[in-house]
Amino acid sequence: MDERRLRVGVLTGGGDAPGLNAAICGLGRRLLAANCELVGFRDGWRGLIVGATRALDGVDFQRLLVQGGTLLGSSGDNPYRDPDIDVPKVLANLRHHALDALVVIGGEGTLGAADRLHREHGVPVVAIPKTIDNDLEATDFTFGFFSAVEVATRAMDDLRSTAESHGRVMVVECMGRHAGWITAYAGVAAGAEGILVPEQPAELEELCHNLESLRAAGARSALVAVAEGVRLYEHGECLSPMQKDRFGEFLIGGAAETVARCIERRIGWESRHLVLGHLQRAGQPIAFDRLFALRLGARAARLVLERRFGRMAAMRAGDIVDVEIAAAVADRKVLPGHFLERYGSFFLPIGGP
Repeated sequence: MDERRLRVGVLTGGGDAPGLNAAICGLGRRLLAANCELVGFRDGWRGLIVGATRALDGVDFQRLLVQGGTLLGSSGDNPYRDPDIDVPKVLANLRHHALDALVVIGGEGTLGAADRLHREHGVPVVAIPKTIDNDLEATDFTFGFFSAVEVATRAMDDLRSTAESHGRVMVVECMGRHAGWITAYAGVAAGAEGILVPEQPAELEELCHNLESLRAAGARSALVAVAEGVRLYEHGECLSPMQKDRFGEFLIGGAAETVARCIERRIGWESRHLVLGHLQRAGQPIAFDRLFALRLGARAARLVLERRFGRMAAMRAGDIVDVEIAAAVADRKVLPGHFLERYGSFFLPIGGP
């Protein structure tokens, strides 16, 4: 190791998640204790593209641990959206700040860019996985996920009482893009009568039939958990948006409203829909995510000190380990078949074409 102090950059990219500050805390405390210099880049990759920094040597990490959001700010910017212009800017700023390592905290898009910079330009990158969607491979879970599940579960618990009071169906839409982790975990925990996830295209005739049977058996209310990226079918026709965004992904959102309208139209049971949206990403992290993110940050610091680049801190069978970044972004992690089988009574049979 060089005698001079290591200079380490850090950024948080993509959507914010409970536990981001805890990850910065675990990373910062370990690196500063090792006499490293820590340079924070503002607003994700944007900060590294334009050279916007924030000093971290005077941060009260003990208080930072419990705070939601991210001290550094975040954005969805990515240098590979305009690589001919932005990648050279990133490389120039890395040289300008004389960085020996860059720690990137983010999800699929953020870490995908980090992996390419490491493979194509030799950037000394270490990664920490972050997404409430829990859709990154090579790690059992990502911090922020369980905090989001807690928010969604509590919301469904609260909605149950108003649904019962008015004799309604409450349809709750959860985040997760094209993975159903939040919807499935929260839906099962809240005892939802229906759970619709992207991994299992949903035939609304089947949902309405099940709800009608429940009402005939004396149920006064029902709760349906819906993932924002679910594919909805009625009589074999897809009711979900078929348009794609600029990244080639199907547009998401509006699923809960579609389901609620269909229930009222088909069986005449008054229904209301609620989109939890960014509430799932907001607020303080639960204790598990604070400790989890803290441990991931400390592991990332260890990778930096050992100069083991191109790797990501991860959870495997409860242990904190490290894996190749490329393994984490190789594919999207979706609900496995054994989960759907284990909780099969909560899910609708596969429908659609």
